[in-house]
Amino acid sequence: MAWTRTIKLRAFAHQCGLTTGIDDSATAQDIGAEPNSGTIELEANFPDDPAATEVLSGGSIDVSRVIEGCTGYISNEPDGRLSFTASPDPDAYPLYIYALSSGDTTLVINAPDGNWYCNDDGDEGLDPSIVFGPAMTGEYEI
Repeated sequence: MAWTRTIKLRAFAHQCGLTTGIDDSATAQDIGAEPNSGTIELEANFPDDPAATEVLSGGSIDVSRVIEGCTGYISNEPDGRLSFTASPDPDAYPLYIYALSSGDTTLVINAPDGNWYCNDDGDEGLDPSIVFGPAMTGEYEI
């Protein structure tokens, strides 16, 4: 079953817990595939903060089988892709990615460093959030 999720991308100082462990014997998804809901291109200090897009989430892959400590289901293709250009300033704000949903959602991201990040419940109830600080330039497969 899939729900519509609004992924908000926001840059500001904030910290949250996240998981980065991945089982190297399996692949969580085809990160090179065309995203189900398209690509957003943003640069550091982007206007209209937070930037938002709607995605159709969920899928048939049980993410707990490929990412240690992560729960939920994902599709073979990313739900969305963020192409981000970070600031060269080491003191720039981090990149804050979160989901708003009427249901309990898990946020799974393959970051430009090649690591997988997962969060089920962020600081605000059941809505997940992940902070990249400092933000990295590159593709975030969400």
